[in-house]
Amino acid sequence: MSYATYTTDALVCGAFDRNTADRSYLLFTREAGMIYAEARSVREERSKQRYALQEFSQIRASLIKGKHTWRIGSVEVVQNNYAEAPSRQARGSVALIYKTLRRYIHGEEAMPALYDYCTEALSFLTKEVQKREQVELMVQVNILERLGYVAAEAVPPVIKELSLRATTDLDLDENLTETLKEIVAKAALNSQL
Repeated sequence: MSYATYTTDALVCGAFDRNTADRSYLLFTREAGMIYAEARSVREERSKQRYALQEFSQIRASLIKGKHTWRIGSVEVVQNNYAEAPSRQARGSVALIYKTLRRYIHGEEAMPALYDYCTEALSFLTKEVQKREQVELMVQVNILERLGYVAAEAVPPVIKELSLRATTDLDLDENLTETLKEIVAKAALNSQL
């Protein structure tokens, strides 16, 4: 019996130790959505995959769909957003995006547009950004809106129309910032129900 192999881009959202040297990974892939995939003997010193499969990494991986689980074949590192962040605030922004993805995405559903938006946001936020808190809120609200946790009409039009590159000129007033915080809080509350 042959198994299907898929080569896809992915974000490593989490890692969980299994057995002596194995590890399971939570991957947000461009073509398959959020999946758990297993890597054998990846924690051994001789493993070539152990450095590529670190949390907060963008990777290109060959995934094998088995009967019950996904398995990781070959892995190539694109970049590690956390390691490349120049400051503590930038690392916090990277962790926030990964945390948001882990919390709100469930199941194997292809979301290439969301994946592309997240990789763009990660590459933007790993640099020095002015008004970082406002940009983080804007990214969170856009992710939540694309996932359906926030109604499209609840998102202020200025946030939908704004690209990440234009946020350097952005000066959100205090009311709009508070509105974005409320939207994120409501989505968090609704996800727990």
